[in-house]
Amino acid sequence: MLGSPGAGKGTQAQNIVNKFNLNQISTGDLLRNEIKNKTNIGREIEKIISKGDLATDEIVDRLLKKVVISANIRNNIIFDGYPRNINQAENLELILNSDNQSINYILFLKVPRDIIEKRILERITCEICNKSYNEFIDKKEIANHKCGSKYLIKRKDDNNEAVINRYDEYMKKTKLVLDYYSSRNNFYEIDGSDEIEVISSKIEQILRG
Repeated sequence: MLGSPGAGKGTQAQNIVNKFNLNQISTGDLLRNEIKNKTNIGREIEKIISKGDLATDEIVDRLLKKVVISANIRNNIIFDGYPRNINQAENLELILNSDNQSINYILFLKVPRDIIEKRILERITCEICNKSYNEFIDKKEIANHKCGSKYLIKRKDDNNEAVINRYDEYMKKTKLVLDYYSSRNNFYEIDGSDEIEVISSKIEQILRG
């Protein structure tokens, strides 16, 4: 599942997890868990992302490989927002091939920058389960959030400067990833500015063939 920050990758990935019984791997979640657990690598990651930069490939690949080859989830995975650049794309192929796994579908959520900025600046995220809501639109869902609304916070990197940096970084590096994948017959571009239910329906149709 590819798309810029705020494109709705996490929401759609979770829908797929629920409908197709897959395991969602978000490198963002892997990184945030390291920060939450106050590991040495977590402190290093926190410094990087607080500036709006992305964690290094070496850090991401190290965390990712350990999860991808786990016996209980291998061959049953959705990658949420990974790979972000060509090095990561090529490394993912190596990891999967070495463990007799392969990519079946590549889904790209395309969303204009102005919509991305608005979504991120209005986003609040649960520090327990990582579920995200729009603080102005999703008031009913926020009130009924299973972990309790008190755990819904703004991420440190959800600010104007960081949003612009992350989007520009995405466009600069991830465009090459799209070029890398777009010629494959299992690559699908989806309008990510549609309503959530419309996007979910389109994705489900693709995955069900």
